[in-house]
Amino acid sequence: MSVERVIQLAHGGGGRLTRELIETQIVPRFGQGPLKGLPDGATLASPGGRLVFTTDSFVVQPLEFPGGNIGDLAVHGTVNDLSVCGGEPKWLSLALILEEGLRFEVLERVLNAVKRAADACGVTVATGDTKVVARGQGDGIYINTAGIGAACPEFSLGVERLREGDRVLVSGTLADHGMAVLAARQELGFGEGLRSDTAPVHRLVRAVRDLGAAVRFMRDPTRGGVATVLNEMVEDRAVGIRLCESDLPLAPATRAVAEMLGIDPLHAASEGRMILVCAPEAEAEILRRWRALPEGAGAAAMGTVSADKGRVILETLAGGHRLVDVPRGELLPRIC
Repeated sequence: MSVERVIQLAHGGGGRLTRELIETQIVPRFGQGPLKGLPDGATLASPGGRLVFTTDSFVVQPLEFPGGNIGDLAVHGTVNDLSVCGGEPKWLSLALILEEGLRFEVLERVLNAVKRAADACGVTVATGDTKVVARGQGDGIYINTAGIGAACPEFSLGVERLREGDRVLVSGTLADHGMAVLAARQELGFGEGLRSDTAPVHRLVRAVRDLGAAVRFMRDPTRGGVATVLNEMVEDRAVGIRLCESDLPLAPATRAVAEMLGIDPLHAASEGRMILVCAPEAEAEILRRWRALPEGAGAAAMGTVSADKGRVILETLAGGHRLVDVPRGELLPRIC
């Protein structure tokens, strides 16, 4: 007797099941064009120069959380995908799916957050759409955004450019968004000590454009966290990644929530951080430039490209080593 296959919540979590869904259902149908390699955004040729194009959907619960709401999260998520693909964000679309019964005061706060975030990022909301579904069918608001940016010619990014000895940098503390949303959902009461890191990274990318030849790879560690990004980076490659637990930048409140709930912070999402891999000679200058910006004040070097073929290995505080694997289930549903 065959078992019917169905979509599970974990298929949307950014971990192993998400990857399986994409590789078995999406890639065979659409993966031979710009989608090949599964970038955060497609780089497309146009008469006026190359463009970067991306799209994303946001279903976070609760809609409002310490540090932000679904509105600024949608703008930041799309701007960041364009930025880490080596693009300068220009235009966004904004599509709203609203649930019957949503209070106008909530909608107004969300739209105000969209407006503030778009203005701060220098992007224009150029088109959009609105639909309404019956009560009980929409969890308040779902948002879909698409973004278009101009490709920066200084960057030539790709995992094939990774070299042993390259340095893995991160622009700030890890896992703050995932832990803040989870704490708000469970009403854990950490107050102002635990806030989402939702923020744009376009200025961080802009700050290192002239060092583009030394930049190998950039990505924002959203669903599935740092563990998913690093594992996808070295999957089926001759190189791996070595991390040192003492070098991982974690805010005290984030560390406390992760330890209390038994969640690996490497599996939790950040929505205002970026990972960058660079040639070792560029490390100090990139960190210096990032730390000069408010959004990069906590920038740190957290690892090195190694000879550990296809594996991400963490040196623990106790001096041992463990594999850092991709999340297998849905630890933190509905965080973006």
